[in-house]
Amino acid sequence: MQSQQQTHSIMASLLMVAAMSIIGVIDNFVIRVAESVGLWQFHLSRALLMLPLIAVLSILGLGTLRPRRIGVVAVRSVLITLAMLFYFSALALMPIAQALAGLFTSPIFVLLISALLLKQRIGPWRIVAVLLGFSGILCVLQPDPTSFDVKTLLPVAGGFFYALSAVVTRTHCSDESTVALLAAMVVTLGLAGAIGLIWLALFPVGVPVGPDGFAMRGWVWPMQDALPWVVVQAVGSTIAVFMLIKAYQLGEPSYVAVFEYSVMIFGPLFAWVAFGQSVGQMQIIGIGMIASAGVLLGWRERRISSLQQAAQ
Repeated sequence: MQSQQQTHSIMASLLMVAAMSIIGVIDNFVIRVAESVGLWQFHLSRALLMLPLIAVLSILGLGTLRPRRIGVVAVRSVLITLAMLFYFSALALMPIAQALAGLFTSPIFVLLISALLLKQRIGPWRIVAVLLGFSGILCVLQPDPTSFDVKTLLPVAGGFFYALSAVVTRTHCSDESTVALLAAMVVTLGLAGAIGLIWLALFPVGVPVGPDGFAMRGWVWPMQDALPWVVVQAVGSTIAVFMLIKAYQLGEPSYVAVFEYSVMIFGPLFAWVAFGQSVGQMQIIGIGMIASAGVLLGWRERRISSLQQAAQ
């Protein structure tokens, strides 16, 4: 039995690393989409392509498409949609290392929300992990107090809403089908894209050329320049999330979650090889600190879970 659990843990870690490698690669191409179409058209188009693929996941027996509690799932979907809107906007405006660093502020926000709102006790190891992760984020983002740019906060806002969605998932959606949660999120992202397009059609604004106009650009047709990259995003995201789901099914969540931080390696590495985006020494140190904080949080969570199981 123990040998089987070890085999499942190894398979889960391999699946998670593979999923993060795909995400780390495909998210680099958001800049190609941002050059010609807008954020809202991107999310609507990607959702329309992803939904049939998600239906296939359900047909394969990975979970039902129908949520048990529509209201809670809808709240979670709105929160994660806001997170993705901020994150993808950041990808169009800054190197992927900075966007990922901002998004991975989410564990810090999770701990703060758990302590301040849910009144959970936060031990010294978690405080150390939060301080380590926060220091790493500062190393990667390298904010300049003398020339503050609000764009720096975009991925951090994404991390905040991602943390809120994680808390809702843990406290209210633990018994929901993962496929149902994924489908609801994609539908909400598609609806957000449609609403954004309608708003910009009714109230058009001046749009800068290129990626700077990503969040302000309305419907663009034809979209042949961006379509291949939207397809890459849709197919790649579906495959990656499939492997992510399977990883969490096979392994202990606190153990598997640690391997999510491998995206902090794959994303900047591919950006450097394919696009020549350099990563400075301080940013490399920062990425290492963020990953170490994630490993520390995962180790502590797993230890607490083991102690609780032993006490039962």
